[in-house]
Amino acid sequence: MGAIRYLAILPFIGILGGVPLFNRVDPLILGMPLLLAWVVLWIVLTAAIMGIIYLCDPANRTEDRP
Repeated sequence: MGAIRYLAILPFIGILGGVPLFNRVDPLILGMPLLLAWVVLWIVLTAAIMGIIYLCDPANRTEDRP
């Protein structure tokens, strides 16, 4: 259960931690400034991480699933 909590903190650190590091316009990624691309990347990663947390959470396991 402890690993799930650390996994849940990761998107928060990723989005807010990247703001001071990647606050530039110069490298464009898919036509977006670096900071915007960083935030979009973490939004997608957050959805994937939350899916992993859902699958690993013991409260979501029931006996009637095939």
